[in-house]
Amino acid sequence: MTVIVRMPEIATGSDEAAIAGWLVAVGETVAVGQALVEIETEKATVEFEAEQPGTLAGILLAAGSTAPVGAPIAVLAADGESMADALAAAGVAGPGTAPSAEAGADQVHKPVSAEAAVAPTAVPVPVQAAAAPEAPGARRFVSPLVRKLARERGIDLVSVRGSGPGGRIVRRDLDGIGGGTAAPAAIPQPAQPSLPPQPAAAPLASTGASESAEWVDVPHTGMRRAIARRLAESKSTVPHFYLVADCRVDALLELRSQINAVEGVRVSVNDFVVKAVAGAFRDVPAANAIWTEEATRRFTGVDIAVAVSVPAGLLTPVVRGVERMSLGELGTAIRDLAGRAREGKLKQHELEGGSFSVSNLGMYGTSEFAAILNPPQSGILAVGAAQQRPVVQADGTVGVGTVMTVTLSADHRVLDGALAAEWLAAFTQRIENPLSILV
Repeated sequence: MTVIVRMPEIATGSDEAAIAGWLVAVGETVAVGQALVEIETEKATVEFEAEQPGTLAGILLAAGSTAPVGAPIAVLAADGESMADALAAAGVAGPGTAPSAEAGADQVHKPVSAEAAVAPTAVPVPVQAAAAPEAPGARRFVSPLVRKLARERGIDLVSVRGSGPGGRIVRRDLDGIGGGTAAPAAIPQPAQPSLPPQPAAAPLASTGASESAEWVDVPHTGMRRAIARRLAESKSTVPHFYLVADCRVDALLELRSQINAVEGVRVSVNDFVVKAVAGAFRDVPAANAIWTEEATRRFTGVDIAVAVSVPAGLLTPVVRGVERMSLGELGTAIRDLAGRAREGKLKQHELEGGSFSVSNLGMYGTSEFAAILNPPQSGILAVGAAQQRPVVQADGTVGVGTVMTVTLSADHRVLDGALAAEWLAAFTQRIENPLSILV
């Protein structure tokens, strides 16, 4: 039986998604669970797997194009069914080109040829920096995704030659092109009607502010809208409360220096922090939980999200099984996730799950801050900079020590004050006795 593959709803609540690249060519056999196509969402590129076996008879949406969730994107021929019969059963007349991204969702789609089925995403297509001028009024076929990326990177699409069907500019055509650095021009404002002369007013004291401040409007990206939506929902629906602790980290910094002196080993303060978070959950397992509408869900393993700053906003990839990792393995896993987050190559499952997050702004010199919870997680630890401060020594004298301030934001539906305080004390104990993090 012919199978029509439709655009999946990768991110909850999303209305549309884009094809980043096809992983199977027309005419190839597809098995259940085999990666069929890469789908790009607001936050990640996701490999969508085939749910039924068959032969890829036609691709209805080319790489770089966007379509609503549920729109047809490909046709699979069942075992024993010819590709021509499958295309006919799907209402596709025959081989042709993929539809334009500007076409309506209800338009009849035609498959692209086998030669154009798989976009060579690994090898950028050569792009001419200065394309031949087009005829006045000529239409340039560009997908909404490409327009968004070009706007974010400051790329003038007039100078880009498209390599897609019919000269369409697709995502791979932007690879390797450096964008301009000029800020977008201010939006023109309508002329104001002239007013009759007014009597001179008494002079006011100068405030130092410009009388005609200028501005530019930077259009929201999909990621920025997603961040705004989720954090506004979190702050307005989750009862946050906050606990603050000062941690002495002199011993931790000394141990880190010793570890990094070993050839081939490199760990960061943040690696110690994430590992200490997992250790604290081992000490206080009741805190490793999230709220659901039916019950409080407690976890036996420790999956921790780590906040990563990316050009378009913020991502929180999840490190799984932190309690089972060595410090070196953890550091390698965090660097891998952070690197792929900045390159936009995370998979959707790497952004889901976890009961807790760590957000570290210490590298920017921030002393302390309070973070907003990332639902459905029940806690997030905001980590400030390790700074030298006056401290009271064990003998009662005042000396200088290195102190790091951390702030725990907790979901009061899951964590009561005493439980959260017990967890934070366990975390502080491990940070101040770093050898306990390694065992």
